[in-house]
Amino acid sequence: MGLNDTPSANRIYIGFFGMRNSGKSSIVNALTGQDLAIVSDVKGTTTDPIYKSMELAPLGPVMIIDTPGIDDEGELGKQRVKKALQVLNKTHIAILVIDAVCGMKKEDEDLIELFRKKQIDYIVVYNKLDLIELEEAETDNRFLVSAKTGYKIEELKTKIASLVITDLSDKKIVGDLIKPSDFVVLVTPIDEAAPKGRLILAQQQTIRDILDANGTAIVVKDTELKDTLMNLKKKPRLVITDSQVFSKVAIDTPEDIYLTSFSILFARYKGNLEGVVKSVYALDTLKDGDTVLISEGCTHHRQCDDIGTVKLPRWIKDYTKKQVNFKFTSAREFPDDLSEYKLIVHCGGCMLNEREMNYRQKCARDQQVPITNYGILISYLQGILKRSIAVFDQF
Repeated sequence: MGLNDTPSANRIYIGFFGMRNSGKSSIVNALTGQDLAIVSDVKGTTTDPIYKSMELAPLGPVMIIDTPGIDDEGELGKQRVKKALQVLNKTHIAILVIDAVCGMKKEDEDLIELFRKKQIDYIVVYNKLDLIELEEAETDNRFLVSAKTGYKIEELKTKIASLVITDLSDKKIVGDLIKPSDFVVLVTPIDEAAPKGRLILAQQQTIRDILDANGTAIVVKDTELKDTLMNLKKKPRLVITDSQVFSKVAIDTPEDIYLTSFSILFARYKGNLEGVVKSVYALDTLKDGDTVLISEGCTHHRQCDDIGTVKLPRWIKDYTKKQVNFKFTSAREFPDDLSEYKLIVHCGGCMLNEREMNYRQKCARDQQVPITNYGILISYLQGILKRSIAVFDQF
């Protein structure tokens, strides 16, 4: 996989924050050597966070995020500021850009407090040094630059690189659960919901992880699983399935073969498996009129029998026998106020980075709202939860 093919969830997220017209977009363009962001003297040119996946030497694959000004005004401005602040939930490194002519404002100081509160490494960058002689000295996290002339831009890039977390890709999806030469069977249903001509990201990444661990990945449709297992001369270490066909796959997979799902593996990969397992039991406490939030980390074309908006609500109602209400979010949407929900059911989050998944988990914990996972919920509903997590040592 090349650097430009690195999944967005596995990239270093670098967010640029600050007041309107401080030069955030100019800094982004200077650092990348590209016109990624529109530059204008008009305040508020950047109206929504702009995401760009790219390779930034010497960092490697990154996600650059240019955000709206933190001092935007009016009702629309408040929404833009809210979107800018939401970017912090996925940011690994924050760059606070300050107009050197105007100096640091209260809004800038408030941002620094937020960086510290959220434990985000940050650099304060005073821009427009070509317009003023700034007397303040540089420190470990304060840089004086000019996007217009290129002054100290390369040094800033080196400083950003020094803050990069080097172990983002050290975690394994499944590689630590298998040994070299182990067989792993992956069950990938091909139906109307499957993307044309390719596998979904979670499946692709799992296959790659198996190969990196020197295992053997065998990919089959759910309709071919039983015959495949009978014809294999070597017993697989593990069967991994799409959660939607958990019940059928459990029947076709002998009890002496470990079984789990892609969604459950990604719950662990993002670091929250124990919490989502404990939270699934909140399903048994739901009452008539309670509201359940079903949240996905990506957007996709909804099918007539979509898992998030159709199947899960139907299965939950069938199990609980209660008149439960449902609300839905997708992609970067996630409510700040979770008080109306009695349970949150989240996808595996293959399109979200670990920082954002942990943030969503923390929001739920802080507000005492149980949050579980698609695969965990489905296996619990079908009476195979214990079997679906048996492969993990922690249970």
